[in-house]
Amino acid sequence: MSEKIKYGPHNPHPLSLMRTELVWEGKYDEFGQRREVDVSGLAMPLQKIETIDEPRSRAEAQGSLFDTKKAHRDDFRNRLIWGDNKLVIASLLAEFKGAIDLIYIDPPFDVGADFTMQIEIGEDSEKVQKDQSIMEMVAYRDMWGKGSNSYIHMMYERLSLMKQLLKETGSIYLHCDYRVTGIMRSILDEIFGSNNFLNEIVWCYGERELATRHYNRKHDTIFFYAKDAESSSRVFNCWDITSDYSEGSVAKYNQTDKDGRKYQIRGKNVSGSPWRGKQQLPPIVEVEHPEWTYRDYFDEKKGILPRDWITDVNFENRASNDRTGYPTQKPRALLERFIKASSNEGDIIADFFCGSGTTLAVAETLGRRWIGSDLGRFAIHTARKRLIGVQRELNETNEPYRSFDVYNLGRYERQWWQKESLKGAEEEHRSVVLNFFRAEVLTHAPSPLIHGRKGSAFIHVDGIDSIFTRGELTEVAKAVKASGGKQVHCLAWDFEMDIRQSVSAVESELGLSIKLHRIPREIMEKNRTEVPPFFEVAVLEAESVVRKADSGKGKVVDVKLTNFLPSLTEVPGKELEALQERAVQSGFDFIDFWAVDFDWHPNKPFNHHWQDYRTRKDRTLKTVSDAAYAYDRAGKHTICVKVVDVFGCDTSITVEVEV
Repeated sequence: MSEKIKYGPHNPHPLSLMRTELVWEGKYDEFGQRREVDVSGLAMPLQKIETIDEPRSRAEAQGSLFDTKKAHRDDFRNRLIWGDNKLVIASLLAEFKGAIDLIYIDPPFDVGADFTMQIEIGEDSEKVQKDQSIMEMVAYRDMWGKGSNSYIHMMYERLSLMKQLLKETGSIYLHCDYRVTGIMRSILDEIFGSNNFLNEIVWCYGERELATRHYNRKHDTIFFYAKDAESSSRVFNCWDITSDYSEGSVAKYNQTDKDGRKYQIRGKNVSGSPWRGKQQLPPIVEVEHPEWTYRDYFDEKKGILPRDWITDVNFENRASNDRTGYPTQKPRALLERFIKASSNEGDIIADFFCGSGTTLAVAETLGRRWIGSDLGRFAIHTARKRLIGVQRELNETNEPYRSFDVYNLGRYERQWWQKESLKGAEEEHRSVVLNFFRAEVLTHAPSPLIHGRKGSAFIHVDGIDSIFTRGELTEVAKAVKASGGKQVHCLAWDFEMDIRQSVSAVESELGLSIKLHRIPREIMEKNRTEVPPFFEVAVLEAESVVRKADSGKGKVVDVKLTNFLPSLTEVPGKELEALQERAVQSGFDFIDFWAVDFDWHPNKPFNHHWQDYRTRKDRTLKTVSDAAYAYDRAGKHTICVKVVDVFGCDTSITVEVEV
């Protein structure tokens, strides 16, 4: 029988030595060692896919001069990035470690949230329901897959990386509500240190629910931390965010001196010094009064210093042009307060859960540089439209603005998934794709180009790093024909831009039915069991319009959309059949945004020379551009046309023109 261990002053019990800390599953490894966030396997190159400088591009397209000194800042190109923010942040560290002045984030914090949205189609503002994308849905479910443990681990990793991005003088605001307030405060204390906690800001807003079994919930919490609270260089512009005095306070200044200045009479305290609570007041001004007094002048007041509760900002009015319909949109006035207080003009602001882009739009308006990211493509599309609008507004009022670029992680994200989850095996990649497509894997296929079967149709799965080209389409179709097939499904991550225009010709030549399906990013999510939709590639057709320039010298070019059939991704199943019929009848109703790059070159970002898009206020959409683009050289040119549908999915084609 083993001897019982005795604990005491000379042999303290392990529990007596433990410090207070937040512990969650995944914080420590199997050996009790603290897991650190390893960025070496996460960082990857960001791919620039679009470059947007709307006013300059419009001016250049029309052959007019653009005054860069007057209206444009060329010191920095802002970034809007589509992708998992853990990978995005890790990828930004090489360039922006210790360089960001302010981070504001509003991460998801409702485990049971319903993010379906009502979106408008056509000119009559007909509304249809849009599901949350499968990618977002699964990421969100993974966020709460193990309850608080997985949410804490997700936020801990991302906040740890964000801290590395912040300058030593930088600050972070984290927006949350009653569901995760306690958790988030503990995580922030652990990462930034409780000594760097500055404020728990309470934002009180109007009624959002009518509860009868508990107190109505009418506030959110924003935690405000500094990288180094003691830094003498830390920015906090308190006098930039003062609030106005109440009418009652102003009314007390009811006397006027000979110069017309409003004032009120104030007395001294017993010690003989002017006072108003603990606030020191202006010097004594002796006047004829029965007691020692001084004049308190209203024009010397700078406003009420900011407090840690906000009651004068509500959600955007439903009729406001700033309303995007995005479910988690926060009001501009709230972000203006935080950005003005904790940054200066020219500073870099970041939001890694940027949603509809409010943080970025406010940062641009206030002359700050910005970086934003989001996992949802609809969020990126909404933010892009909004930021183009901000560029236009600033340019029209002769206010300076900056260009911005749209990035994604592209094939690098897939390579990371292949390395981490598939152990680098291409065969495993095809097997996973076919499994989600509900197809049979053919181990003894009649051709190396045929990988599976679904019913009577053969399946081709393109490589994880490949772009499925027109040449490959022809080779696959010939292999299927030689194997006696009548139908083939081609599954690929990316398709050559104009591949849809080749399908009909190949079908007619070989007597086959060919379906092109884009492999959804959602299959890369861990522990995925639900089958994501493999939507067919959208149909887009356009033609050039060449005419004489109004000046009579030379020719100008525009683009006319002639056909569009959306892929109808993220449409609820109950609405899919009706919308498919509507799309066939009037596909243009599903276009939310389209843009033209009149001088497109392969392997270069899409340059927005011209664009048009629907807004809540104006639902009309041009189907012929009015850029009147003038080429500076004669000959053949390639135009690229990009269309984004109401669900945020984009489709591009090229059009050849000769002038």
